[in-house]
Amino acid sequence: MSRERGSGSDPVYDHSGGERYSRRDPAGSSGFRIRIDKTQATILLCGLYIFFSLAGNIAATKVTYFGRLVMDAGFIYSMTFTWRDLIHKQLGKRAAITTIWLSAFVNLLAAMYFQIVVLMPAEPDWAANGGQAAWQFLFGIFETSGGPWWQSIFSLQLRIVLGSVITMVVAELIDTQIYHLWVTGWGRNRPQWARVAVSNAISIPVDSTLFPLIAFTGIIGFDAMIQMFQTNMVVKAIVTLLSFWTIYLVPEKPIFEQHGDDAKQN
Repeated sequence: MSRERGSGSDPVYDHSGGERYSRRDPAGSSGFRIRIDKTQATILLCGLYIFFSLAGNIAATKVTYFGRLVMDAGFIYSMTFTWRDLIHKQLGKRAAITTIWLSAFVNLLAAMYFQIVVLMPAEPDWAANGGQAAWQFLFGIFETSGGPWWQSIFSLQLRIVLGSVITMVVAELIDTQIYHLWVTGWGRNRPQWARVAVSNAISIPVDSTLFPLIAFTGIIGFDAMIQMFQTNMVVKAIVTLLSFWTIYLVPEKPIFEQHGDDAKQN
């Protein structure tokens, strides 16, 4: 990332013919303009997507409520849908799919690492103050208190981790495909908010159904499963209605400077 100091010269254009930045603002005052290339844009966009995903899954270990709606605290995860759109717009469909798979791997790797931390011996004073119990409750995956081996494999914590990762991959890939078909087909000239409405109308029911089935089948009853599905649908629909406008924060044109082959591909 570099910064160009104003020098009073004419605006500079990129290889695609559009004005990317100017060395002097209309008022004639000098200043700094931040410029990034495609590699830097990729690191920034994909890195933040992985942060939203990982932070959301960790925060989901806390259960909170709004009125009568009980939900987990991982609501920052909803940012991944808009951020996925940003990656799709700026870097293309393949970059969006690669980021989804990488994010799933990072989440799974983090869960395994946290399990290793849980199994490490705890300092007595730290454990006596509840540190070990807290880590075991939040991040423990495999049951270590004894019993048949299959109880460890099918523990609730492990099912939640696997359900979260599998649901994320499936729902996000569906969202990516619907978005791609929409912007390259019939919805090409439609308002941008329609992209969110159409893709979410399909990916949200998938997400709301798949996760409870993987994580809680055999643990909660059928009526509770239906209630969980309905609550997830309502909450995510409300989030969509409140945040659909953020699609307009995602620019259509590249935010990075294009050079050589990059300009030709675009």
